[in-house]
Amino acid sequence: MKRLLPVLLFVVFLFAFFPGCSSPPKRKDEIFIDRNAAAKQLNLANHTASRGRYEDALIIMEDAWRLVLGTDDPTLRIKGAISRGNILFSLGRHDEAFRIFESAAAEGDASSLPVLAAQARIYAIRARLVLLSGESGSRNDTDETAEELRGQLISEMYRVRTDPLSSAAGYVTLGMAEKLLRRWGEAEIAVRRALATHERDRFLEDAAYDWFLVASIRSMAESYDAAIDALKMAILFDRRAENGFGLASSWQAMGDVYKKAGQTEEARGAYLRAIDIYRAIGLDDRAKELAAKL
Repeated sequence: MKRLLPVLLFVVFLFAFFPGCSSPPKRKDEIFIDRNAAAKQLNLANHTASRGRYEDALIIMEDAWRLVLGTDDPTLRIKGAISRGNILFSLGRHDEAFRIFESAAAEGDASSLPVLAAQARIYAIRARLVLLSGESGSRNDTDETAEELRGQLISEMYRVRTDPLSSAAGYVTLGMAEKLLRRWGEAEIAVRRALATHERDRFLEDAAYDWFLVASIRSMAESYDAAIDALKMAILFDRRAENGFGLASSWQAMGDVYKKAGQTEEARGAYLRAIDIYRAIGLDDRAKELAAKL
């Protein structure tokens, strides 16, 4: 490297003082410095959120959002908004999250970015399914709403059919809808469509979550051994991704499945494993909450 420096300086000297000897370098058609910085910051926020550190992720996201706004790039604005919506939803700020999803979808439509617009609506549908699964209304009302959301989802999935990752997000959401409707076979088939994409393209954390969702579907169907097998697969992928939050979540879910199956000793062992991991990654509140249940 030391031998190159004088040569480079000499080239600069030639351009500076002898412009007639050579034409100056062409200027770039477009600058990407700020957009690249914004994208990098968004990736960091998403990575932090995937580790269960939602408060930290939001702080990072707000810094990223300022960079995004400064670029005024529609693609970045929509992707950033979707990420912000997901983080806020995870923090329980549901109304804000839905407003952001709606705004992102509207910007996608206005900017002729139909795939991103559909992606925003898919994540909004997913969030509504999560809320619906936790509600205590009548079974008929839940089924009716789930069917309605499923219909909206199918329409959005058609718009992202040529984009593998957006399509995979749609299939995961479809699996959640089918699960809520107690159609276990259809639910697992949908999630496995997403899993095929995530495993093929080595999206390790996404593949782990797919297996986690498959385990949930099987557990709801009272196929406990098969659910444990799926959680073991989730753990394998999260180990490869070094995702401690995913690992702890899967061990905790394994404890839940063992408990439902009446295997109390196995359940306790899985819970203790989850507690150790939560503590190791700094999520002490989750560790204490789980320990209180033992």
